[in-house]
Amino acid sequence: MNKEYKGVFVFAEQKFGKIHRVSYELIAKGRQLADKIDEPVICAVLGPKDMDVQELILKGADIVYYIEDEIFNNPEEIIYSKNIIHLLEKINPEICLFGATSFGRSLAPRVAAALKTGLTADCTGLEIDEEDNKLIQIRPAFSENILAHIKSSNMPQMSTVRYKEFDEDPVDSSRKGKVIREKPYITEYNLVKVLEELEHQDVNISEAKVVVSAGQGLKSKEDFKLIKELADALGGVVGSSRPLVDEGYIQKSHQVGYSGNRVKPKLYIACGISGAPQHLAGMKDSERILAINTDPSAPIFNVADYGIVGDIYEIVPKLINKIKNK
Repeated sequence: MNKEYKGVFVFAEQKFGKIHRVSYELIAKGRQLADKIDEPVICAVLGPKDMDVQELILKGADIVYYIEDEIFNNPEEIIYSKNIIHLLEKINPEICLFGATSFGRSLAPRVAAALKTGLTADCTGLEIDEEDNKLIQIRPAFSENILAHIKSSNMPQMSTVRYKEFDEDPVDSSRKGKVIREKPYITEYNLVKVLEELEHQDVNISEAKVVVSAGQGLKSKEDFKLIKELADALGGVVGSSRPLVDEGYIQKSHQVGYSGNRVKPKLYIACGISGAPQHLAGMKDSERILAINTDPSAPIFNVADYGIVGDIYEIVPKLINKIKNK
Protein backbone atom coordinates (compact mmCIF):
# COMPACT_ATOMS: atom_id res chain seq x y z
CA MET A 1 0.00 0.00 0.00
CA ASN A 2 1.47 3.36 -1.05
CA LYS A 3 1.91 6.09 1.52
CA GLU A 4 -0.08 9.29 1.21
CA TYR A 5 2.20 12.30 1.36
CA LYS A 6 0.70 15.61 2.41
CA GLY A 7 2.00 18.91 3.70
CA VAL A 8 5.00 21.22 3.44
CA PHE A 9 7.46 20.51 6.26
CA VAL A 10 9.89 23.16 7.55
CA PHE A 11 12.68 22.35 9.98
CA ALA A 12 12.98 25.28 12.40
CA GLU A 13 16.61 25.40 13.41
CA GLN A 14 17.37 26.77 16.87
CA LYS A 15 20.38 27.33 19.08
CA PHE A 16 20.08 27.71 22.84
CA GLY A 17 16.37 28.42 22.47
CA LYS A 18 16.69 31.07 19.75
CA ILE A 19 15.21 30.21 16.36
CA HIS A 20 17.42 30.91 13.35
CA ARG A 21 15.94 33.55 11.03
CA VAL A 22 16.24 31.23 8.02
CA SER A 23 13.40 29.22 9.60
CA TYR A 24 10.99 32.16 9.21
CA GLU A 25 12.11 32.65 5.60
CA LEU A 26 11.37 28.99 4.89
CA ILE A 27 7.96 29.21 6.55
CA ALA A 28 7.09 32.20 4.34
CA LYS A 29 8.12 30.34 1.20
CA GLY A 30 6.54 27.14 2.47
CA ARG A 31 3.27 29.04 2.98
CA GLN A 32 3.31 30.11 -0.69
CA LEU A 33 3.96 26.55 -1.86
CA ALA A 34 1.36 25.04 0.47
CA ASP A 35 -1.33 27.47 -0.64
CA LYS A 36 -0.78 26.47 -4.28
CA ILE A 37 -1.29 22.77 -3.55
CA ASP A 38 -3.88 23.30 -0.79
CA GLU A 39 -1.86 21.64 1.94
CA PRO A 40 -0.76 22.67 5.46
CA VAL A 41 2.61 24.03 6.57
CA ILE A 42 4.01 21.71 9.22
CA CYS A 43 6.93 22.95 11.27
CA ALA A 44 9.19 21.09 13.70
CA VAL A 45 11.45 22.59 16.31
CA LEU A 46 13.68 20.46 18.51
CA GLY A 47 14.73 22.53 21.47
CA PRO A 48 15.00 23.02 25.21
CA LYS A 49 11.91 23.37 27.37
CA ASP A 50 9.91 26.58 27.62
CA MET A 51 10.81 27.94 24.18
CA ASP A 52 8.36 30.46 22.73
CA VAL A 53 7.34 28.74 19.50
CA GLN A 54 4.10 30.65 18.93
CA GLU A 55 5.80 32.98 16.44
CA LEU A 56 6.16 30.04 14.07
CA ILE A 57 2.36 29.95 13.91
CA LEU A 58 2.04 33.73 13.62
CA LYS A 59 4.53 33.69 10.74
CA GLY A 60 2.63 31.09 8.70
CA ALA A 61 2.82 27.56 10.11
CA ASP A 62 -0.39 25.59 10.63
CA ILE A 63 1.05 22.89 12.88
CA VAL A 64 4.20 23.04 15.01
CA TYR A 65 5.72 19.89 16.47
CA TYR A 66 7.72 21.04 19.48
CA ILE A 67 10.01 18.25 20.66
CA GLU A 68 11.29 19.33 24.06
CA ASP A 69 14.51 18.29 25.74
CA GLU A 70 17.67 19.97 27.00
CA ILE A 71 19.66 17.54 24.83
CA PHE A 72 18.86 19.80 21.87
CA ASN A 73 21.13 22.49 23.29
CA ASN A 74 23.87 20.07 22.31
CA PRO A 75 24.40 20.00 18.53
CA GLU A 76 24.63 16.23 18.03
CA GLU A 77 23.45 15.78 14.45
CA ILE A 78 22.74 12.07 14.88
CA ILE A 79 20.38 12.81 17.79
CA TYR A 80 18.62 15.47 15.70
CA SER A 81 18.42 13.30 12.60
CA LYS A 82 17.02 10.27 14.44
CA ASN A 83 14.25 12.37 15.98
CA ILE A 84 13.42 14.17 12.73
CA ILE A 85 13.38 10.93 10.75
CA HIS A 86 11.01 9.40 13.30
CA LEU A 87 8.68 12.41 13.00
CA LEU A 88 8.76 12.52 9.20
CA GLU A 89 7.99 8.81 8.93
CA LYS A 90 4.90 9.51 11.04
CA ILE A 91 3.56 12.62 9.29
CA ASN A 92 4.73 11.87 5.69
CA PRO A 93 5.05 15.42 4.27
CA GLU A 94 5.20 15.92 0.52
CA ILE A 95 7.87 18.64 0.69
CA CYS A 96 10.67 19.06 3.26
CA LEU A 97 12.67 22.30 3.60
CA PHE A 98 15.85 22.82 5.61
CA GLY A 99 18.00 25.94 5.84
CA ALA A 100 21.34 25.70 4.05
CA THR A 101 23.17 26.73 7.20
CA SER A 102 26.27 24.84 8.31
CA PHE A 103 24.03 22.71 10.54
CA GLY A 104 21.30 22.23 7.95
CA ARG A 105 23.77 21.26 5.24
CA SER A 106 25.05 18.47 7.47
CA LEU A 107 21.68 17.39 8.87
CA ALA A 108 19.52 17.25 5.73
CA PRO A 109 21.59 14.62 3.85
CA ARG A 110 21.36 12.25 6.84
CA VAL A 111 17.59 12.61 6.82
CA ALA A 112 17.30 12.22 3.04
CA ALA A 113 19.44 9.07 3.04
CA ALA A 114 17.35 7.50 5.80
CA LEU A 115 14.11 8.29 3.96
CA LYS A 116 15.61 7.00 0.68
CA THR A 117 14.80 10.17 -1.17
CA GLY A 118 16.71 12.82 -3.09
CA LEU A 119 18.00 16.16 -1.82
CA THR A 120 18.60 19.32 -3.82
CA ALA A 121 21.12 21.45 -1.96
CA ASP A 122 21.59 25.22 -1.75
CA CYS A 123 18.40 26.19 -3.58
CA THR A 124 17.77 29.82 -4.46
CA GLY A 125 14.22 29.33 -5.71
CA LEU A 126 11.26 27.02 -5.21
CA GLU A 127 8.15 26.77 -7.39
CA ILE A 128 5.19 24.46 -7.91
CA ASP A 129 4.73 22.95 -11.38
CA GLU A 130 1.17 23.81 -12.41
CA GLU A 131 0.86 20.64 -14.47
CA ASP A 132 1.54 18.03 -11.79
CA ASN A 133 1.84 20.05 -8.53
CA LYS A 134 5.41 18.80 -8.07
CA LEU A 135 8.13 20.93 -6.53
CA ILE A 136 10.57 22.64 -8.88
CA GLN A 137 13.86 23.20 -7.06
CA ILE A 138 16.07 25.92 -8.51
CA ARG A 139 19.77 26.18 -7.77
CA PRO A 140 22.86 27.66 -9.42
CA ALA A 141 25.14 25.31 -11.32
CA PHE A 142 28.44 25.54 -13.19
CA SER A 143 29.84 28.35 -11.01
CA GLU A 144 26.52 30.19 -11.03
CA ASN A 145 26.50 30.47 -14.82
CA ILE A 146 23.17 28.66 -15.17
CA LEU A 147 20.14 27.95 -12.99
CA ALA A 148 19.22 24.27 -12.83
CA HIS A 149 15.53 23.39 -12.43
CA ILE A 150 15.22 20.06 -10.64
CA LYS A 151 12.25 17.80 -9.90
CA SER A 152 12.52 14.85 -7.53
CA SER A 153 11.07 11.49 -8.50
CA ASN A 154 10.89 10.23 -4.90
CA MET A 155 8.92 11.40 -1.88
CA PRO A 156 9.31 13.48 0.12
CA GLN A 157 10.80 16.18 -2.09
CA MET A 158 13.67 17.63 -0.04
CA SER A 159 15.64 20.85 -0.38
CA THR A 160 18.08 22.94 1.56
CA VAL A 161 17.62 26.66 0.91
CA ARG A 162 20.19 29.39 1.24
CA TYR A 163 19.80 31.92 4.01
CA LYS A 164 18.50 35.36 2.95
CA GLU A 165 17.04 34.11 -0.35
CA PHE A 166 13.44 34.74 0.71
CA ASP A 167 11.79 37.42 2.82
CA GLU A 168 10.05 36.64 6.08
CA ASP A 169 6.33 37.26 6.33
CA PRO A 170 5.23 39.76 8.99
CA VAL A 171 3.68 38.50 12.20
CA ASP A 172 -0.08 37.98 11.82
CA SER A 173 -1.52 38.02 15.34
CA SER A 174 -4.86 36.73 14.03
CA ARG A 175 -3.42 33.44 12.73
CA LYS A 176 -4.45 30.27 14.49
CA GLY A 177 -2.58 26.99 14.57
CA LYS A 178 -1.74 23.99 16.67
CA VAL A 179 1.38 23.38 18.76
CA ILE A 180 1.94 19.69 19.48
CA ARG A 181 4.41 19.06 22.29
CA GLU A 182 6.21 15.74 22.19
CA LYS A 183 8.99 13.95 23.99
CA PRO A 184 12.08 12.97 21.98
CA TYR A 185 12.21 9.64 20.21
CA ILE A 186 15.81 9.21 21.43
CA THR A 187 18.05 11.39 23.61
CA GLU A 188 21.38 9.58 23.34
CA TYR A 189 23.43 7.74 20.77
CA ASN A 190 26.45 5.75 21.85
CA LEU A 191 28.70 6.36 18.85
CA VAL A 192 28.96 10.14 19.12
CA LYS A 193 29.31 12.54 22.01
CA VAL A 194 29.99 16.27 21.73
CA LEU A 195 32.27 17.20 24.61
CA GLU A 196 32.32 20.93 24.09
CA GLU A 197 31.23 23.53 21.56
CA LEU A 198 33.70 26.36 21.17
CA GLU A 199 31.24 29.23 20.80
CA HIS A 200 33.93 31.87 20.65
CA GLN A 201 35.03 30.44 17.30
CA ASP A 202 31.63 31.11 15.76
CA VAL A 203 30.68 34.29 13.91
CA ASN A 204 27.26 35.13 12.51
CA ILE A 205 28.58 36.87 9.43
CA SER A 206 25.27 36.64 7.56
CA GLU A 207 23.61 39.04 10.03
CA ALA A 208 26.38 41.66 10.00
CA LYS A 209 25.65 45.21 8.79
CA VAL A 210 29.28 45.72 7.76
CA VAL A 211 31.62 43.04 6.39
CA VAL A 212 35.30 43.65 5.63
CA SER A 213 36.72 40.74 3.64
CA ALA A 214 40.22 39.84 2.56
CA GLY A 215 41.37 37.86 -0.43
CA GLN A 216 44.63 36.69 -1.91
CA GLY A 217 45.98 40.21 -1.78
CA LEU A 218 46.63 39.48 1.90
CA LYS A 219 50.20 38.29 2.31
CA SER A 220 50.05 36.42 5.62
CA LYS A 221 47.70 35.06 8.27
CA GLU A 222 48.93 37.68 10.74
CA ASP A 223 47.85 40.46 8.39
CA PHE A 224 44.23 39.67 9.17
CA LYS A 225 44.84 41.98 12.15
CA LEU A 226 44.76 44.88 9.70
CA ILE A 227 41.44 43.71 8.25
CA LYS A 228 39.99 43.22 11.73
CA GLU A 229 41.08 46.71 12.77
CA LEU A 230 39.12 48.20 9.86
CA ALA A 231 36.12 45.98 10.62
CA ASP A 232 36.20 46.97 14.30
CA ALA A 233 36.43 50.66 13.41
CA LEU A 234 33.24 50.30 11.36
CA GLY A 235 31.44 48.07 13.86
CA GLY A 236 31.57 45.16 11.45
CA VAL A 237 32.93 41.63 11.13
CA VAL A 238 35.76 40.02 9.19
CA GLY A 239 35.07 38.01 6.06
CA SER A 240 37.30 36.02 3.75
CA SER A 241 37.49 34.50 0.31
CA ARG A 242 37.79 30.73 0.05
CA PRO A 243 41.55 30.49 -0.75
CA LEU A 244 42.49 32.03 2.61
CA VAL A 245 40.18 29.61 4.41
CA ASP A 246 41.73 26.71 2.50
CA GLU A 247 45.18 27.95 3.53
CA GLY A 248 44.13 27.93 7.17
CA TYR A 249 44.39 31.69 7.59
CA ILE A 250 40.89 31.95 9.08
CA GLN A 251 37.94 29.74 10.02
CA LYS A 252 35.32 28.68 7.49
CA SER A 253 32.59 30.52 9.43
CA HIS A 254 34.12 33.73 7.99
CA GLN A 255 34.03 32.51 4.37
CA VAL A 256 31.89 34.48 1.94
CA GLY A 257 30.81 32.86 -1.30
CA TYR A 258 28.98 30.03 -2.97
CA SER A 259 30.46 27.36 -0.70
CA GLY A 260 30.51 29.67 2.34
CA ASN A 261 28.07 32.29 3.61
CA ARG A 262 25.81 34.60 1.70
CA VAL A 263 25.86 38.13 3.08
CA LYS A 264 23.76 41.24 2.39
CA PRO A 265 25.31 43.93 4.60
CA LYS A 266 24.80 47.64 4.25
CA LEU A 267 28.51 47.91 3.45
CA TYR A 268 30.85 45.26 2.03
CA ILE A 269 34.55 46.08 1.68
CA ALA A 270 36.57 43.69 -0.49
CA CYS A 271 40.28 43.97 0.25
CA GLY A 272 42.52 42.30 -2.29
CA ILE A 273 39.71 40.13 -3.67
CA SER A 274 39.75 39.60 -7.43
CA GLY A 275 36.07 38.68 -7.70
CA ALA A 276 35.76 35.04 -8.73
CA PRO A 277 32.16 34.00 -9.52
CA GLN A 278 32.04 31.80 -6.42
CA HIS A 279 32.84 34.80 -4.20
CA LEU A 280 30.56 37.23 -6.02
CA ALA A 281 27.65 34.83 -5.50
CA GLY A 282 27.94 35.40 -1.76
CA MET A 283 28.15 39.20 -1.60
CA LYS A 284 26.92 40.82 -4.82
CA ASP A 285 23.58 41.79 -3.24
CA SER A 286 25.20 43.97 -0.56
CA GLU A 287 23.72 47.50 -0.41
CA ARG A 288 27.11 49.19 -0.96
CA ILE A 289 30.32 47.56 -2.14
CA LEU A 290 33.78 49.09 -1.88
CA ALA A 291 36.56 47.21 -3.69
CA ILE A 292 40.29 47.73 -3.16
CA ASN A 293 42.59 45.97 -5.60
CA THR A 294 45.84 46.66 -7.41
CA ASP A 295 44.42 45.24 -10.66
CA PRO A 296 42.08 47.75 -12.37
CA SER A 297 40.62 44.94 -14.51
CA ALA A 298 39.67 42.74 -11.53
CA PRO A 299 36.06 41.46 -11.87
CA ILE A 300 35.23 42.72 -8.38
CA PHE A 301 35.08 46.25 -9.81
CA ASN A 302 32.17 45.20 -12.06
CA VAL A 303 29.89 44.80 -9.04
CA ALA A 304 31.43 47.49 -6.82
CA ASP A 305 29.72 50.83 -6.15
CA TYR A 306 33.10 52.35 -5.29
CA GLY A 307 36.54 51.20 -6.34
CA ILE A 308 40.06 52.06 -5.26
CA VAL A 309 42.94 50.86 -7.42
CA GLY A 310 45.78 50.44 -4.97
CA ASP A 311 47.60 48.30 -2.44
CA ILE A 312 45.49 47.29 0.56
CA TYR A 313 48.57 47.75 2.77
CA GLU A 314 48.54 51.42 1.84
CA ILE A 315 44.81 52.05 1.51
CA VAL A 316 43.43 50.20 4.55
CA PRO A 317 45.60 52.01 7.16
CA LYS A 318 44.51 55.33 5.65
CA LEU A 319 40.85 54.32 5.91
CA ILE A 320 41.33 53.26 9.53
CA ASN A 321 43.05 56.53 10.38
CA LYS A 322 40.33 58.55 8.64
CA ILE A 323 37.53 56.72 10.47
CA LYS A 324 39.18 57.01 13.88
CA ASN A 325 39.93 60.71 13.49
CA LYS A 326 36.73 61.92 11.90
